Parts: sequence; C-alpha cells; structure tokens
Amino acid sequence: MIVYIKLVATAFFWGGTFIAGRDLAPWFSPYTAAFFRFLVASVALVFVVRHREGRLPLVSGKQWFAVTLLGLSGIFTYNIFFFTGLQTVAAGRAAVIIALNPISIAVFSALFLGEPLTRNKIMGILLSVCGATAVISQGDLTSLVHGGISSGDLAIFGCVASWTTYSLIGKVSMKRLTPHGSVTWSCLLGTAMLLPVAVTQSGFFSSVAAAPMHVWFDIIYLGFFGTVLGFTWFYEGVKAIGASKAAVFINIVPVTALILGVLMLNERIGTSLVVGGILVLTGVYLTNRPTRSPSLSVGGVISSSGKRT
Repeated sequence: MIVYIKLVATAFFWGGTFIAGRDLAPWFSPYTAAFFRFLVASVALVFVVRHREGRLPLVSGKQWFAVTLLGLSGIFTYNIFFFTGLQTVAAGRAAVIIALNPISIAVFSALFLGEPLTRNKIMGILLSVCGATAVISQGDLTSLVHGGISSGDLAIFGCVASWTTYSLIGKVSMKRLTPHGSVTWSCLLGTAMLLPVAVTQSGFFSSVAAAPMHVWFDIIYLGFFGTVLGFTWFYEGVKAIGASKAAVFINIVPVTALILGVLMLNERIGTSLVVGGILVLTGVYLTNRPTRSPSLSVGGVISSSGKRT
C-alpha cells in the first residue's frame, strides 16, 4: 500500500513542476533552469543516500554505461525538452502530451522487458489518458489541436521519448543498483552534462544575478520535491510493481496540476475536472488490479496457461 501512496504523492509533486517551470521560463534559459534544478537535486541526493545506505554505492564498469544513459535521457534531454517546451506551450497542453508516457512505456516494456499487456491494463491506460485529456481540455477537445503542432509541442513529445528511455533503462539497471543509487548517479552525471552548456549560454550570469527570490524557490521545489522525492519514489514504484503500472500514475499529474492551479492561481473547478479525475483514478485502479485475464504479447495472445493462441 505504501508504494501506491508514494506514487500518488509523486504525481502531486510533478504536477507542481509545471507551475514552477512556467514561472521560471521568463527568467532562465532551459539549460540554466535544468542545471540549477539538478544541482540542488544532486546535493540533496548525496546526503540522502549517505544517510540511508552509508555511502554512495559503487558503480561497476558495465553499470557506468547504464547510469550514463540514465543521466543523458532522464536528466539532460528530458529537462531540456521540458523547459524548452514550457517557454511556448501552456502547462495544461504540455501535461496532456506527457500523459502519453504510460502508453509509450507499456508498449516498449512489452517489446523489450517482456511485461504483459493485460486487457485490464490496456483499458486502464486508455481510461486514464482520456481522463487527463478531459481535464486539461476542460471538455473542449478541439482546443488541444487548435493551431496544429508547434516546435514547443515537439519538444514536449521529446519528453515522452526521453522518459520512456529513462524508465526502461532504470528497470534494468536497478537489478544491481538501489533506487537511490540509480537516481543519484543519473542526477550527478546529468548535472555534469548540463554544466558546460548552461554556463556558456548568453546571459547566464546576468540572469542568475537578476533572478528574484520566487525563482529560487521554484528551483528548490523542482530540485527537492520534483526530483529527489519524485524520482526516488517513482523508481521504488517501478521496482515494486513494474514500469508500465507505475507509469500510469503519471496520468494523475495533469489532474494535480489543475488542482494546484485552483489553489495557487484561483482557477475555477469545472465539471470536466471532476469527470476527468474520476476517469484517471479508475484507470489507475484497473491497471493495478490483479487479474487472471489473458495477456497480450507482441506476437499474439498468450493464454493463462502460457500457450500462444
């Protein structure tokens, strides 16, 4: 039960990252915002992992390749795409695109990790994506496609590709590394990748000097709650219940983003929020409910006895 509570809390933390990211956009470049986010996260994670495990876990030769890919996909590319997209794409629209993560992760988990796609899981994924779409569009689906696909939209789609890669590599790497070890090393390496790019951006030092206090609060929120707690708890969920099941909780993120918008920005709660929230939570329940129904594999249907039909 505790793993599900942590995954829900993670969804709330990540919902808040859209608000913080939009708030940062006028002040920092995507590289600068990403660097400071993970500088905070890396420092905090080193303290956390030393407290929980005694020391930063050692990485073997083969593991260096895996954690480097984690840093490149989940830290460097994801956050460049994230902050680039949020410069021009509304937080709600970005959240809808990122809600495609569970579909992408479930499909590629079936392809590369052998995780089955049960009928309940497929139905749950579809319901939760529909719910997230209803919430963000506020019942007007045409608003999601108005104006076509922009470069900002493509950047947010890059987040989906990056997070899918990060989740699948993480599932494999955690066979030898703890969740804290995987997250810490990926953050350290990702921050190292971001540093030279960030400091060479035009106006880096002037933007840092001019940034008001609320921007630094955004950085702390993104670094600690959106990264240290969020990434660690998500990884624990991946290890406990599987990549595709844990990924479905990402669909709660758009709902929490709007709830935080209501609480912090005085936005109105509409019928679409209530209906969409119910669909999302129903989808999460269906995806995680034990079932004896046949599983779908890439090559066909595998019956409960294990025979291909």
